Amino acid sequence: MKPAIIFLCLLLSVLDHGSAQSCDGETFSSNRLYTTCNSLAYLSASLHWNYHPSNGTVDVAYRAQQSSGGWVAWAINPNGSGMVGANAFLAFQGSNGAVTVYTTQFSSTGPQPSDVKDENLTFTVYSKGGEYSDGYYTIYATLELPRNDTKQNTVWQASTTFTNGVPYGHPSGDNYKSQTNLDFLSGTAVSTGGNSWLHRRNIHGVLNAISWGVLMPIGVIIARYMKVFKSADPAWFYLHVACQVSGYIIGVSGWGLGIKLGKDSAGITYHKHRDLAIALFCLATVQVFALFLRPKKDHKYRLYWKIYHLAVGYSIVILSVVNIFEGFDILDPAKKWKRAYVAIIVTLGAIALVLEAVTWAIYLKRRQRESEKSHHGANGANGYGVREHEML
Repeated sequence: MKPAIIFLCLLLSVLDHGSAQSCDGETFSSNRLYTTCNSLAYLSASLHWNYHPSNGTVDVAYRAQQSSGGWVAWAINPNGSGMVGANAFLAFQGSNGAVTVYTTQFSSTGPQPSDVKDENLTFTVYSKGGEYSDGYYTIYATLELPRNDTKQNTVWQASTTFTNGVPYGHPSGDNYKSQTNLDFLSGTAVSTGGNSWLHRRNIHGVLNAISWGVLMPIGVIIARYMKVFKSADPAWFYLHVACQVSGYIIGVSGWGLGIKLGKDSAGITYHKHRDLAIALFCLATVQVFALFLRPKKDHKYRLYWKIYHLAVGYSIVILSVVNIFEGFDILDPAKKWKRAYVAIIVTLGAIALVLEAVTWAIYLKRRQRESEKSHHGANGANGYGVREHEML
């Protein structure tokens, strides 16, 4: 259980990220000057601005690193946080090679490419423009702060994917954390990258990694190898049940949270991850009921029950590990979390290989001893002999 505990502690830790470089010293074309700047925590971006309290307007320059074939975006969300409700400025190279800046509203987490268009925002935009130079896009704009409030929820993005010639889609990871509550008067910013939705995604990943990805394999190892040792009977059975039942309960919690996340993310569906999760839930539920349908050892259907129990159990372990890695690809966390899980799986696999060799040696030794007894009129294999190992 030690690897599982270490992995849980790692996953529950706050995911760190590199510190942002200072925005001081950045310069802009046409001798544009800005009195305040903020080095944004993610996506190698910064925001510069001049706030005009007399009329509640602000001149902004959003600067972000990106390839010339990609796009960047900066937005204000007047009524919430994140993408839904964001009023965005998107910069990308048009068909003529010049930088184009769209103003676009996003009303859902699953917009269609046709929704990405140049339109009016919910607040007044007096001017907008953009440029690309030395690996950076810059968006220039003068706008009216919604409700004349200097504190605004802001969002920014960067990607290289396009659909029908317009920016569409972006990776996960830091792209989901790129939001902050910014005070245009004081210049202070409070990151909202750890918003409740992202926090729930991380909890979903932790629950499923620990349950399906760690506890279930440990339970299988206990059942397959500990029963060979006479001193472990019947402790192995209770440990096996404890691992599998607790893994099932935690896993179903993570599965239910995943359903809720899916409902909150209309238009975004990870089909393979979802289908594997449904299959796992169904197989695991059937496996739990196997505990209540378990025939006695001398029952004529015991052999068929064992075959079904083993087949379903190993299928759950294989599908679990596959789907954990699918989840890593979706969440896109720091590489150390994936490496930590790989280390746990490799460790459990090594333990299983060692125990496989040890238990087979014990089995062969017992079979030889039983064979010798049979030559002297003994009664054959005892409960820990041949038939015992066949149960594995």
